[in-house]
Amino acid sequence: MRRLGANGPRIPIVGLGTWRVFDLPPGQQHVADGVVEAAFDVGVRLVDSSPMYGRAEAVLSHALGERRGEAFVATKIWAGDLSEGRRQFARQVDWFGGRVDLLQVHNLVAWEPHLDWMERERDAGRITHLGATHYSPSAFDQLERVMRSGRINAVQVPLNPRERAAEERILPLAADLGLGVLAMRPLGEGSLLRRPFPAELRDAGFDDWAEALLRWCLADPRVTVAIPATASPEHAVANAGRGRLPLDPETRELVARLAA
Repeated sequence: MRRLGANGPRIPIVGLGTWRVFDLPPGQQHVADGVVEAAFDVGVRLVDSSPMYGRAEAVLSHALGERRGEAFVATKIWAGDLSEGRRQFARQVDWFGGRVDLLQVHNLVAWEPHLDWMERERDAGRITHLGATHYSPSAFDQLERVMRSGRINAVQVPLNPRERAAEERILPLAADLGLGVLAMRPLGEGSLLRRPFPAELRDAGFDDWAEALLRWCLADPRVTVAIPATASPEHAVANAGRGRLPLDPETRELVARLAA
């Protein structure tokens, strides 16, 4: 992960998202602490957050504690105003031990001027990698422009059997350019889990929807890491092991058909 997007042997990775689940009041900090401890004990290293997620960055910082050195912290700048973006980064540097491993422009908001100062911070050693994100296929033309600029190392886009637009152009371009891909919403923000589990998938060897969907996502060789969010230590542990299980093309298509 330190060489995000670099060509070479690839091991599918499950990270940890914080959208919604880490926006916790101080009295519930223990929830995030338990999730991070359990996830890191089984090998999870990438964690993803954003200023858009309320208190999630501060909560994540506390949960990492002395394990910050083990973590690959991916977070974002989400501000139309450059001074606000710089203030967000100053807080992130304080929270995450003086550096951010991957700093992404969230939803491409003011991406060109933000990348100007982010590149200077990268050159100063306070950022390792730069990236860009967007949740909507309607913005993928602009995301392609950022990718082709040569200024970023990674992109973050939604990918699950119901959201496959990134497969058409973003994932092929990322592979051509050697960019890392963070797959957001691999479980459809939980919506894909709230249905009866088909007997066909159980017969194919899957335990539940979470396993089927994560294995489906990470079976795409262009995906670097999937970042499901969870407030459950047990789910974090289960998710961590699922990316390492291979999935043949026929079974992957079965998952896609039944999920979509």
